[in-house]
Amino acid sequence: MPDITAAGRSWSVAPGSNLLDALNDAGLRVPYSCRSGSCHACLVRCLGGEPLDQQPGALGEALREQGWRLACQCRVVDDLQIELFDPARDGLPARVQALDWLSPTVLRLRLLPERPLRYAAGQHLVLWTAAGVARPYSLASLPGEEPWLEFHLDCRQNGAFSDAARLLQPGDPLRLGELRGGALHYDPDWCQRPLWLLAAGTGLAPLWGVLREALRQHHQGEIRVIHVAHDAAGHYLAEPLRALAAADPQVQLQLPAASEQAAVLAELRLVSRQTLALLCGSPASVEAFARRLFLIGVPRNQVLADVFLPHA
Repeated sequence: MPDITAAGRSWSVAPGSNLLDALNDAGLRVPYSCRSGSCHACLVRCLGGEPLDQQPGALGEALREQGWRLACQCRVVDDLQIELFDPARDGLPARVQALDWLSPTVLRLRLLPERPLRYAAGQHLVLWTAAGVARPYSLASLPGEEPWLEFHLDCRQNGAFSDAARLLQPGDPLRLGELRGGALHYDPDWCQRPLWLLAAGTGLAPLWGVLREALRQHHQGEIRVIHVAHDAAGHYLAEPLRALAAADPQVQLQLPAASEQAAVLAELRLVSRQTLALLCGSPASVEAFARRLFLIGVPRNQVLADVFLPHA
């Protein structure tokens, strides 16, 4: 059986074991979110040996040449010597600029990085606390307009990072992992096309950035925003969204509760085959969105989705 050496330890695993699972089962706490090679939370560096990489194109050539791999996409087929991502060495320092509750369960966290960070609406970062707790979050801020990096943390349930975030104070240090773009973004070439933004819960965070980027780029087509929440209090950006819709006639806004989701989706009708749809939220919500879009004829290659997975 192949051996893994990491963090001063060595142990054997079954051939073909998933590298992320092997590291976490050994108690090394490698963060992850998507498990599909999109979020890049599970970066590790191979110092010896080579795993079977099932998605080599998910990382840039420069990172791969440095030995970085996405643990979720790797199978252990030979002995490996692994170096874990060290936020103190590999991360960008940042400090808490502000924290406030947008609803009883959604905490807005704003960070100021040590140096300016170039990013696009819809991208995400791994956030690391000083104690080494990590979690990937989508950026909700608008690049080039706001000096801070904004994140919306779902605190309905306990989680290692959200529990730690509740205790943060302005000025506290954090570290930022690799900036990564998932499926969600805004392309100026979409300017004339209908744009549908469908979100559930804090899946609204990246789409809040994408929406404002589209408006900044003077999007001319219809923009339809649907935000599904557990209840009225869960529509944590209801007032800013209503203000945008009031100011821009092309923005159509719906804020259904989860109990109303099926009825709202059933009312969707495709007016143009040029429609683009961006989806974000829990796996069940994204699946429900995507299924309805398929049934009404939105081409699959015009549906872009990021899924928020609960952390184990």
